[in-house]
Amino acid sequence: MSHLLHPGGQACCPHELIRPAAEARGTRRRRLWDLPAHAHCPVVGVCLSLATLRRVADKALGGEVLAGDYELHSGAVQECARRGKLAEALQRELDRRHAIALQRSNSAKSVEALRRWWAEGLRGDDLAGALWATLTHPRCDEAFEEEVLHDVHMRQHQLGEGQGEERRRLAALRAQCESLQAELAQLQERHARVAAEQARRIEQLQAEAVTRRAEMIGRDTVAASLHDELRALKESAPDLKPRHELARELETQLERSRSLERALARAELALQAQQRRADEALARAGAEAPAERSDRAEGAATPAELAAQAVLCVGGRPASVPVYRRIVEHHGGRFLHHDGGEHDAPALLDGTLASADLVICQTGCISHDAYWRVKEHCKRTGKPCVFVDKPSRAGVVRALRQLAAAEAETAAP
Repeated sequence: MSHLLHPGGQACCPHELIRPAAEARGTRRRRLWDLPAHAHCPVVGVCLSLATLRRVADKALGGEVLAGDYELHSGAVQECARRGKLAEALQRELDRRHAIALQRSNSAKSVEALRRWWAEGLRGDDLAGALWATLTHPRCDEAFEEEVLHDVHMRQHQLGEGQGEERRRLAALRAQCESLQAELAQLQERHARVAAEQARRIEQLQAEAVTRRAEMIGRDTVAASLHDELRALKESAPDLKPRHELARELETQLERSRSLERALARAELALQAQQRRADEALARAGAEAPAERSDRAEGAATPAELAAQAVLCVGGRPASVPVYRRIVEHHGGRFLHHDGGEHDAPALLDGTLASADLVICQTGCISHDAYWRVKEHCKRTGKPCVFVDKPSRAGVVRALRQLAAAEAETAAP
């Protein structure tokens, strides 16, 4: 009978020697304390933010937790191994926060169905909800549980690497932004000087126009006086001067008046032209600076000749694809395109990647599956690849310049 005793010498019931079958788990989800100990760390770290964890701990323990972030995380992981106030509070918070993922995962009635659902969640945006719903699912056996924890472990490594790359890219963009801001300040200063010069010229022309108007008024006054004198002379002494001499004198005065009118008209036209030029200069002050920066950026970003190399552009808006094609073909390359999973099948991407010599991946408009296919292929084959955040013509030009620089560095040794 000794084989029926516990190590302490107590007798055990016969039903304790019978273990239930692996598939007879029913429909009840596992609780946090039912999970294996090595699963608590990724669950607490991925499914809950530090702010949420601290709030739940304060409420469950009835006071403010003074421990640091690491100590708080480690303590919570240890408390998850047994059912207690903190473990129950974390269980409620996880169920509430990821209720939608839990409900969607209920459609998986087998391990294979749950594996497919997890694969979709791993590619989606709600990794935390997918992790919690999968680990607590009744059909999650030990083997699949290890697969899920392995996937989460590798995803954390990849996210850390991506964050480092994003920080470097952000620093480069900040430096470029500071340079462009300095150029913009110089252009604005130059256009301000031009506008001030135009304003001074307009003031001079306006002063000249006023002077010409005064002269014309004076001429008109003299002409009117002469007409009055002529009329008085005719009345007082009809035979004082012959009529034709008076007519010549009057014609001379009229010609002088017409000359003054033409001079005044020319001055007014010149004033109007200067006013238009000043308005155009002021309007260009705001529009010319971005245009000059764009021209200089594109001129500086002109890549070397591609020598008939196949350039694959993954992603991008459909309306921008012809623009990308013209840029690549203008520099002697062959253009290939895959929309990154929007309409083209992701499986076709592998063949297109194999045919390309250079790759431009526009990460802002492709699926996660296409992104990882591009990254894995280029890393495995050593193929030059540039990742662009936002699809644009300038982004493609900069990417071609980076690829050209990479090719030059490779060819230099």
